[in-house]
Amino acid sequence: MEVRLKKATVKDAPAILDIQVTAFMPMLKKYKDYESNPANENIERVITRINNPKGGFYKILANNILAGAICVFWKEDQQFWISPMFILPSYQGKGIAQKSITLIEERFPQATDWNLATLIEEKGNCYLYEKMGYSATGVSKKLNDKATLIFYKKGCS
Repeated sequence: MEVRLKKATVKDAPAILDIQVTAFMPMLKKYKDYESNPANENIERVITRINNPKGGFYKILANNILAGAICVFWKEDQQFWISPMFILPSYQGKGIAQKSITLIEERFPQATDWNLATLIEEKGNCYLYEKMGYSATGVSKKLNDKATLIFYKKGCS
C-alpha cells in the first residue's frame, strides 16, 4: 500500500474532522475523557491546527484515499510534537501509522526531538510508538479515573 502525506488546507477541515471523530469516538466512549479527547473537538480547532504557523495538519493518503491525518507542530525551534494522529478504523493495522510517522519525521530533518502523548491504557498505541523508537519519558497526566496520558520522546540529535 502506498502511503503519502499531503499538507492539509482549510477546505480539508470537514473531512479531517469526520475521520478524527470516527477514529477517536471508541476511546471517548470507553474512557469518558470529554475534556481532551479529539472526538469532542470542533471544526474551528481543526482549522486552527491547519493554519498553525509553527506546524500544520497533513492528510494521510493510502493508495490516494484519505485514511487519516497527522498534526505536527514545534514549541521550540527543534522540539517537534505529533498531536493528534489518527487513522480510520478500516485502515488500522496495515502499517499506515508507522509509515506516516516515518514520513513526517523525514519531512522535518531539523527536528532534534520528537514528542507525543497517548493513553497508557491503549497498549497498541504504546507498542506502536515504542516500535518506532519513542521512549516513555516517565511523565504522565491523569485525565480522569479511567484514563492517563503518557508522554513519549524520540531524540534525533
